[in-house]
Amino acid sequence: MNIEQLTQYRQEAHHHLTQELLPFWEKRCVDRENGGFITHFDKDGNDTGEDEKSLIAQTRSIYTFSSVHRAGYGEGQFANMARHGVDFLLNKMWDPEHGGFYWLMDRRGNVKIDEKIVYGHSFAIYSLSEYTLATGDPRGLEYAQKVFDLLQKYAVDTYYGGYFEMFQRDWTLKGPGSAGGDRKTLDAHMHLMEAFTTLYECSGQEVHRRKLLEVIQLLTTRIMHPDYGTGIPQFWADWRVAPQIKFDIVWGWDRFTEDGTKSAAEDNTSYGHNVEFAWLLMHALDILGIPHEDFRTQLLQSFNHAVEYGIDWEYGGVFVEGSHAGEVYDREKEFWQQAEVLIGLLDAYRVYEDERFLEAYHAVHRFVFDHVIDHQVGEWKPLLTRQGEPIWTHMSHSWKINYHSVRAMVQSIVRLDKLVEKERMSKFV
Repeated sequence: MNIEQLTQYRQEAHHHLTQELLPFWEKRCVDRENGGFITHFDKDGNDTGEDEKSLIAQTRSIYTFSSVHRAGYGEGQFANMARHGVDFLLNKMWDPEHGGFYWLMDRRGNVKIDEKIVYGHSFAIYSLSEYTLATGDPRGLEYAQKVFDLLQKYAVDTYYGGYFEMFQRDWTLKGPGSAGGDRKTLDAHMHLMEAFTTLYECSGQEVHRRKLLEVIQLLTTRIMHPDYGTGIPQFWADWRVAPQIKFDIVWGWDRFTEDGTKSAAEDNTSYGHNVEFAWLLMHALDILGIPHEDFRTQLLQSFNHAVEYGIDWEYGGVFVEGSHAGEVYDREKEFWQQAEVLIGLLDAYRVYEDERFLEAYHAVHRFVFDHVIDHQVGEWKPLLTRQGEPIWTHMSHSWKINYHSVRAMVQSIVRLDKLVEKERMSKFV
């Protein structure tokens, strides 16, 4: 790959980030009347009026604005936006009686769902740690540590390992089935790895390092498929594979059948999750000071499976999911898988120097910039057909926010800069 092509990718990413994506959020998401962020916008970027503020959307927005400030964008306004979000999170969403954050509020900050969901708390740790790293405000780390301590007290399964995920307001474990109290998921544990990485980067505390290493061990030995190295979505408490079902409090996947099940419920893996897991693991190893080579087999399995089966070499982009052995089940294109695969494939190419990874990156990059991004409005379309025709058209709601799209651009630019510099330096060797 020549420098000119890498530079073009970088220019497209930088233009989209600074001229389209960040302006979309900067001009419309701050709720100056009630605090926090407005997070529901239609296909034209208009506020839909949805009367909710979710823990997941508020924390992800805090992460987004903190991370772009930390990356050097915005001359301070994104730090101010992050601070505005932290004020709402701590003053309105924190439960002063039992600790932890409520799952859902209305726009004014009244509680709608008071349950404690570990998935949401992983993003509280992640965003608040990033906020302190970006701004120096000690409140972020203070509350990130409080949440971490609550998870160790209430959510850890001291018998089988890992974390239970669904709790009542007082941290009583919820019931079985769709309530989710008898299940453990790849999704929550992967995001705990992500959260503990940034918490340890911020705090430097040995206990945070130990718990990060523990969740990495769990992910690589229990949650990833023993033969294919691909992610298994759901487990029973004792780590037997469980059929994937829809929870009452649902995230990520909202295309189940009416009875809450899905096809191929016991043999499905997400190409986006596998690549996201791989690059997040690489980042965690960097923060821990551990060589990538120690996890070479796992990392290459994650990347190679996605490239072999998940990349659409005809139309571009990455498919939603398929079997562990390779058969593709869902050929639609969802925004977040594209975002995470952009970052991961650049990491894979940078570390392993296999041109196939860069060819796959090109296929996803072009699909994103030619089909997924609504350049006139500024954000990404949520779901498209294989060929790139929109299926869902909203720009944002509680599950589709700025976290994946903005992070993909910020992190892609970082990696493209490293690749360009690497190519330049190779000319002088």
